[in-house]
Amino acid sequence: MDLSYPQTGFHFLVVFELFPQLPNDVRFQEVSGLNVTMEMEPLKEGGENRYTHQLPTRTSYSDLVLKRGVFLGSGILSWATDAIENFNFKPTNILISLLTDDHLPLYNWYVVGAIPKRLEYSAFSAERSEIVVQSLTLNYQYFKYYDPANALMGLAGDLTGAISGSVSF
Repeated sequence: MDLSYPQTGFHFLVVFELFPQLPNDVRFQEVSGLNVTMEMEPLKEGGENRYTHQLPTRTSYSDLVLKRGVFLGSGILSWATDAIENFNFKPTNILISLLTDDHLPLYNWYVVGAIPKRLEYSAFSAERSEIVVQSLTLNYQYFKYYDPANALMGLAGDLTGAISGSVSF
């Protein structure tokens, strides 16, 4: 694997911290909505008319959309329909990992406090032989990004510093 090129986004894994889960519950064809925006508050300074200061106030996160073909039996679908039909919301966390060719995590996003917001199915058509796609839209509190390569580089730097700091002549 060559890390000098941008990574492709077709090999990934989605894991819910939810039980029970069935083998098909990690199979998705698309993940979108890992977006964070810093909200800004304008502040006008007295006597300064050329510009307005923009002060950061809080972050906001867009909805997460997961798409996959419809499978028989799904713990995720049961969780989502229980929330939507019975108003029984149980927030869960989700780990989304971009994988290498060897199925190892390259990048990770840990989504916190996800709840179902929308459940949608693609159109049924007698004219086309297409897979029925289920779209699950989730609202969540925030996500954390973990880069294993940076963590290893930081660890290597810590070890190098510890070794050079402990060696004296």
